[in-house]
Amino acid sequence: MAPPVSDDRVALVTGGARRVGAAISRALASGGMHVAVHYHHSASDADALVAELRSQGLQATAFAGDLSQPDVPAQVVHRVADQLGRLDVLVNSAANMLRTPIGAVSIEAWESIFSLNVRAPFFTTQAAAERMKAGGVIVNIADLAAFENWKGYIPHGMSKAAIVQLTRASAHALAPRIRVNAIAPGVVLLPDGWDEQSAAHLTATTPLRRVGSPDDVVEALLYLVNATFVTGQVLVVDGGRSVRT
Repeated sequence: MAPPVSDDRVALVTGGARRVGAAISRALASGGMHVAVHYHHSASDADALVAELRSQGLQATAFAGDLSQPDVPAQVVHRVADQLGRLDVLVNSAANMLRTPIGAVSIEAWESIFSLNVRAPFFTTQAAAERMKAGGVIVNIADLAAFENWKGYIPHGMSKAAIVQLTRASAHALAPRIRVNAIAPGVVLLPDGWDEQSAAHLTATTPLRRVGSPDDVVEALLYLVNATFVTGQVLVVDGGRSVRT
C-alpha cells in the first residue's frame, strides 16, 4: 500500500458508499482526510460507512444527490465545500454499467449512461475547480472499456472514453492549480450476479491470473493523490488484460 496522506484535506467521493467507492472513502479517511461520502440510492450503506469511520476516530459525512439530474452535480460539490469549509480532492467514482447490445440500446438507456457517467463528472469537475485552491486534485474513475471493444457495452465504453478525454483536457485547462488524473480498472470486483464459471474465465484470461480487488484501485488512487508532478494521465489497473495478444 502506498503511504497514506496525512493532513486535514476534504475529499468528495461520488458513489462513495459501495464497492470500489467505499474502499476509496475508507482509504482517504484513514489517511487523515475528512471524506464526503456521496450516495444516491445507497443511504443505508452510506450511513453505515460513515458510522464505521467515525467509530474509528475518522472524519466522514454523507451527502445525498442524484447526479444524473442536470443541476445536482454542482449542487453536491458546493454543499460539501460550504458545510465542510473547503474542498481539496474530488474522486469521480459514481457510474453505472448497463449491458446494452447494440440492437437493444434505447434512448432511456443512453440517457441513463451518459447523464451519470459523463455529464455528472464534467459538472462536478467544473464546480470543484471553482472551490479548490492551488494543490487541488481530481481523480476520475474510467474503465478498461475505454480502450477495448466490448460489444455488449458499447455506450458504456463510449462514456468511459469520454472520461479519458475529460481527464486529459481538464488537466491542461486547470494546470498548474489543479491536477487531474484517472484510473482505468479492469475487473477488480465481479459484477453483481456473475457466477463462478465467469469468474474462472476472467482469471484464466488475465495475464496475472487473478481478478483484482478494490485495494488495487486504492493503491493507484493514493499514488495519484500524492504524485505532485503527474497530471493528465490514465493509470490502467487491469492485471495485464490490456496487453493480451
